[in-house]
Amino acid sequence: MTILPDFGLMIDTHYRHKIRPIMTSALISLFQLPEHGDGTLRERVCGTLRRAIHGGTLSRGQRLPSSRVLAEDLGVSRVTAEAAYSQLEAEGYLQRRVGQGTFVAIDIVKSPPGTKATGEPRLSSRGRLIVQTGGCRDPQQPLPFAAGSPDLRAFPLKLWKQLTAQQLRLRGETLMRYGDPQGYLPLREAIAGYVSQARGVNCDAQQVMVLTSSQQALQLIAALLLDSGDKVWMEEPGYAGARNAFTSAGAELVPVSVDEAGMRPHEQLPRPQLIYLTPSHHYPTGVALSLARRLELLALAQRQRAWIVEDDYDSEFHYDGQPMPAMQGLDRQGNVLYLGTFSKTLFPSLRLAYLVVPPALVEPFTTARTVYDGHSAQLMQAVTAEFIQQGHFAAHLRYMRQLYRSRRDHLLQEVQEKLGHYATPQQAGGGLQLSVWLPPGQETALTRQAQQLGVVTPGLAAQYQRVQARRDGWLLGFAALTPGEIRTGVERLARIIPV
Repeated sequence: MTILPDFGLMIDTHYRHKIRPIMTSALISLFQLPEHGDGTLRERVCGTLRRAIHGGTLSRGQRLPSSRVLAEDLGVSRVTAEAAYSQLEAEGYLQRRVGQGTFVAIDIVKSPPGTKATGEPRLSSRGRLIVQTGGCRDPQQPLPFAAGSPDLRAFPLKLWKQLTAQQLRLRGETLMRYGDPQGYLPLREAIAGYVSQARGVNCDAQQVMVLTSSQQALQLIAALLLDSGDKVWMEEPGYAGARNAFTSAGAELVPVSVDEAGMRPHEQLPRPQLIYLTPSHHYPTGVALSLARRLELLALAQRQRAWIVEDDYDSEFHYDGQPMPAMQGLDRQGNVLYLGTFSKTLFPSLRLAYLVVPPALVEPFTTARTVYDGHSAQLMQAVTAEFIQQGHFAAHLRYMRQLYRSRRDHLLQEVQEKLGHYATPQQAGGGLQLSVWLPPGQETALTRQAQQLGVVTPGLAAQYQRVQARRDGWLLGFAALTPGEIRTGVERLARIIPV
């Protein structure tokens, strides 16, 4: 047996009649197009190769099959294939090298695509609602001061590689199969143990759903628990990703003001079908929902037969004292769905989040998950489970809390010292970003100046639903930045001239 390099592939000559280069299927398809079926076989072979070169299927320097292989693939005689190659060589399309083969000799500059039909695409009503939200896009680079990014430079990547290799060695074949739509059982057990101990969540592994992201969890909640026209209470200001998910389901959003004790409900509000909360660390202001308000909202949900979605997106990073336990642990009626993610605690591209649902919702949510995407990647679930069970997750969180707290303090000091003439920071006990309030009506102009200075300053005004309630400000992410990067970013912002 010999192994030969053939068009970028390693071909076993014992199976040469079965294995073909990737280009073969494209050439066969072009050769068989009915609109190009006229003419002699030689003319059709020539036309097929010209179209492949003009269309970009074949590019300059690419080696073509031998005339024998081409003839076999296209179902013509070798004489016909040889004649086609000779004709295209004469036209300048191909170059034939003795002892080496036949190669494409030119590059074709593609013409710009023709004008496409104008007009709105034919979308469903729900499709139009989804597009109108503008979507949810996270920053791909931790630029100063993009919000919500963890510091991946401090992640124990070497350990993660070792655990990945270990899981592949021990369970490789199993982990390559289809997985449980509810999630990999060892990971669900690890999550249940973690949230029970660290957040006071009352659950077992059977109530845990492992999902791709918090956004997927919100979409599932919207699809299963909301009908068009249902009322959803939202914190004002509040998380735009949740607003988008519920709006796309046709729900009617009801903004509820937030004060120093969190969401402030009142009797004039319409009956909710669902209440969305970030009680441990309100997004974006950072205030915590008081115990009195938690009990009030839980009682209201019981009376109104409403669901509460508790988004505990970054409670792991609490710097001043201890965070309050999760609301879910106070729920005795099965009205709270608890949501968490590994995007901030581990790394964003892991694409793992979790949703703790009441027992009655386990089967509906599991079934719905099979409709959306089946399951999350088994290998990453297995590695994450080991990372938690071996104690690495707890150790990593302890280290990152110390690191992020020092960066929060550094940014707070820099803002107070250098931006005090136009910016007022909001005191917050945790999180990966700091809210900074700006003079009324100046967010747009100041943000434009920041962009010209090369600084990203996510705005706060867009987090409000009601125009009359809006406050101008920035949400400055600090977790992924070193003290030097924070200092440089603030020094640039200090050059801004308030309008």
